[in-house]
Amino acid sequence: MEVLLLGTAAAEGIPAFYSDSRVSLYAREHGGRDVRTRSGALVDGALKIDLPPDTLMQMHREKLDARDWSALLFTHGDDDHFAPRELQYCLFPFCEMEYVGFQIYGNDKVTDRIAFLYPDWPIEVIQTKSFESFRHADFTITPIAANHNAKEDSQNHLIQRAGQTLLYATDTGIWRDSTWEFLADFKLDLLVIECTEGLLPDEYEGHLSADEVLYVVDRLRNARILKPCARVVTTHHSHNGNATYEELKTFLEPHGIEAGFDGMRIEI
Repeated sequence: MEVLLLGTAAAEGIPAFYSDSRVSLYAREHGGRDVRTRSGALVDGALKIDLPPDTLMQMHREKLDARDWSALLFTHGDDDHFAPRELQYCLFPFCEMEYVGFQIYGNDKVTDRIAFLYPDWPIEVIQTKSFESFRHADFTITPIAANHNAKEDSQNHLIQRAGQTLLYATDTGIWRDSTWEFLADFKLDLLVIECTEGLLPDEYEGHLSADEVLYVVDRLRNARILKPCARVVTTHHSHNGNATYEELKTFLEPHGIEAGFDGMRIEI
């Protein structure tokens, strides 16, 4: 399994859209891995996770073609993950296509919004629910409940293929007991986990700070949910976390955690 991190920023991006924060100023000056676009990923070139506003630029940057997607999987309906008006460009008259060539999966908020915007369009949309597995091609996908927004079934995703298991966990917070109990039956080869609040945590419970990432990862390791050789990579970083890429790397590496970056390819 290969996971391509197309974007690794939180909602504001880095440099942030309208900020002169220390992290934004550093990214504008230094570029490279400190420049982050809104979070999204691609699994095995076919399974697209989230459709942020930066998707088109990310695809151009990586020389990818959306016609290779077989599925678009949404984690939740926040604007930095779910830009549904971009879907119209998959169809005539914006291109030659007469139907969307990939299936779309998402919670009820996501599917209801797509149905409202495109009531008569040839788009296949399938509603997902936390803790209910489904098959797509040769993937088994199991949404699990994130602790992000009480008004929505925000989902992290267990993605299994050819004996390997990925957990993609962005906008997660620290899981509730029901999610921890459900995870006990899985063995992870790769964890991609948000680190939104970085080195400057705030009071919001729906995102993780770097210290909270350590707590979650240690608990997964102690419960033997993470395999001994499993990789752990961060994503969904905010400039408000007050950490550059190198500062995150310095903090995380002693704990066996990799700081993710845009364009990172992870093989498991």
